[in-house]
Amino acid sequence: MLETVGRTLEKVREEIPLIHNMTNRVVTNFTANGLLALGASPVMAHAREEVAEMACSAGAVVLNMGTPDETEAEAMLIAGKAANQHGVPVLFDPVGAGATSYRTELARKIVREVNVAIVRGNAAEIANLIGEAWQIKGVDAAAGQQNTTALAKKAARQLGTVVVVTGAEDVITNGQTGYRIGNGDPMLTKVTGTGCLLTSVMGAFAAVERDLLVAGVSALVCYGIAAEKAARHTINEGPGSFQIQFLNELSKITGDDVRRMGRVQELAQVIHS
Repeated sequence: MLETVGRTLEKVREEIPLIHNMTNRVVTNFTANGLLALGASPVMAHAREEVAEMACSAGAVVLNMGTPDETEAEAMLIAGKAANQHGVPVLFDPVGAGATSYRTELARKIVREVNVAIVRGNAAEIANLIGEAWQIKGVDAAAGQQNTTALAKKAARQLGTVVVVTGAEDVITNGQTGYRIGNGDPMLTKVTGTGCLLTSVMGAFAAVERDLLVAGVSALVCYGIAAEKAARHTINEGPGSFQIQFLNELSKITGDDVRRMGRVQELAQVIHS
């Protein structure tokens, strides 16, 4: 798998896919810079009048409901449906699902009406998306030990999509097989928007790799390794330095880094049990 991850990273940099991000106002700049650092081409288009056209020309569309309102929600549905009609993969980040009834219902409406290729969220967001009342604090998962593998499997089967549950370790599955990714660093939780950027990075990989499990694993491994390297270089500094170095490391990560540092465990036996 790690050899495949390295090759997929090379494809992103060779093809420079256009990623249409309908992301929240808090993280727009960070998301754009992160995609540029990786080697993709970001565009941020939100107006109802243009999102369908933009979605059709993109390599992937990312719907992120971090700062939702009715106008934004309508535009997301327009973009998602247009992408579906043109075979463009749609990725969905149900930010804060479970925090308020409005967010929860909007998230469920999006997955009902749009054919989503990959859903990425923390455990509480994914649980609330499929009707399980897990505790959430603001837009962050509350503390506690949860069976994220079982949750991811259930969500993938219920939604008919690839599901990624991120946390101290990340789980990705299509409901039949899956992987656990051990790369990453706790400093990611100290910078606003790292989860949102991760979903967009997954979009970059999904734009060049049709196997969505491979695309998702590739994004998770590369992202996690970049975080580990950034944390090591800024070990005596704070989250501001980490954020900048993280962008630097996204631009520098190589296939050799992936082969040397990647930590991927197949969960086939667990998923089938």
